[in-house]
Amino acid sequence: MKTHSYILSLLTLLISLSCKKEANKKLIENRKQNHPNIVIIYADDLGFGDVSCYGSTELLTPNIDRIANEGIRFNNGYATSPTCTPSRYSLLSGTYPFRTKKAQVLPGNAPLLFELGKQTLPSMLQQAGYKTGVVGKWHLGLGDANMDWNKKIAPGPLEIGFDYAYIMASTNDRVPSVYVENHKVVGLTTQDPIYVSYQENFEGEPTGRENPELLKVHPSHGHDMSIHNGISRIGYMKGGKSALFTDENMGDDFLKESIKYINKNKNSPFFLFYSLHQPHVPRVPNPRFVGASGLGPRGDVIIEADWAVGQFLDELDKLGLSENTIVIFSSDNGPVLDDGYKDDAVTKIGKHTPHGGLRGGKYSLFDAGTHVPFMIRWKGTIKPGVSDALVSQMDFTASLAALTGQDNTTPDSKNILDAFLGKSSKGRQGLILGQNNIMAYRQGGWVLIPPHKGGKIVNKWVNIETGRDTIYQLYNLKEDRAQQYNLAETHPEKLEALKLALELEKK
Repeated sequence: MKTHSYILSLLTLLISLSCKKEANKKLIENRKQNHPNIVIIYADDLGFGDVSCYGSTELLTPNIDRIANEGIRFNNGYATSPTCTPSRYSLLSGTYPFRTKKAQVLPGNAPLLFELGKQTLPSMLQQAGYKTGVVGKWHLGLGDANMDWNKKIAPGPLEIGFDYAYIMASTNDRVPSVYVENHKVVGLTTQDPIYVSYQENFEGEPTGRENPELLKVHPSHGHDMSIHNGISRIGYMKGGKSALFTDENMGDDFLKESIKYINKNKNSPFFLFYSLHQPHVPRVPNPRFVGASGLGPRGDVIIEADWAVGQFLDELDKLGLSENTIVIFSSDNGPVLDDGYKDDAVTKIGKHTPHGGLRGGKYSLFDAGTHVPFMIRWKGTIKPGVSDALVSQMDFTASLAALTGQDNTTPDSKNILDAFLGKSSKGRQGLILGQNNIMAYRQGGWVLIPPHKGGKIVNKWVNIETGRDTIYQLYNLKEDRAQQYNLAETHPEKLEALKLALELEKK
């Protein structure tokens, strides 16, 4: 009897454990099903003043505004760096760019920037049960130092947490001028391999410097090497004719792939990093948008990008996904007009102010370099409004980890989910802006720019103040939005407090 009783008790325990395990499994599956989809739409070189919901009257962006009007528009939203590679790295890695010396604007054949095995935004969401994809501009390196573009291209997005990737190999002004899908160049044939060099040209290949008669868009500085589609680029390239992208179709290409991705994954939680290339140079809009802005090609490609955003949002509506999808829109850094091509960006700017009343722009430590459009929509969950909270793109990993029940192991990402959802007016306490040892620090309404070697510098190529100087600079953005008055000498206590806060944040 004792034996039978023991066996019965054991069976009861096993059945109980099995039921509990099955219940936990169902609970996990239910949580996965209840997770909202997450989309980050990321513009390239779009300024704080380039969007009409932030005050632009000369350039109207009704579809980008739609995200803001149906969600939260942040008045103090930041990229971590005034250039693209470092900002993109921080967004996906949850790490300040100064912690990685290689986190600076990369050549087109640079190795993958990320350290494999460390948590990233996509790998964290993978753990939460998401399908993860990236479509569009990458510029975070691919492969290793000896990468052959005709073979398997790895490591890349798939090795840091993405399930699917359809990306521009680098940037549209750098070779190779191709798309990469997962581990292969799209459309490449073995009969016409592609070769890439950033040291010397290939024999017989024309360049913008030597053959300007072949160009339809001419360089203003640099950008005078290999020619493709009537545009000379940075770097040298030969072959791969069947794989070369067409600039005029790039916006449509990335929109098509993004829509295809959400349709394929509509029945499970998905994360999509939809990385626009506009308004980065060369600015070559589809013929449908030529002249649409009245501000030249730069304005036209912003109108084109806004249209693509609208098409994407319409697709979410069509699929019935809008109320279960968080849509985030921002830019990787501030604006620039002449960034290497003669495209009338300066001469046709008119009354439009891409910097939106802020000082500086792309490449600058002044506020317009990193203070960017930033908005989040989650229909039915986020109450529409405006927030003054200090928020950073670097905080997506920790905040979305909290939302999906995951642990954040990145070093610098902070959980400011309540600010992102409009439940709190408090975001970050402080934020380092810049890369390597060239940085500024924002806390509250104040900005500190430490001394840098070289004195006052204006980037002669793009005519933008870098913000660097040999003295401390201290600005009160609440009273001096345009950063015209350096208060370092008149506010010594605030200066010392921010110097200490910066050092603590760097640790």
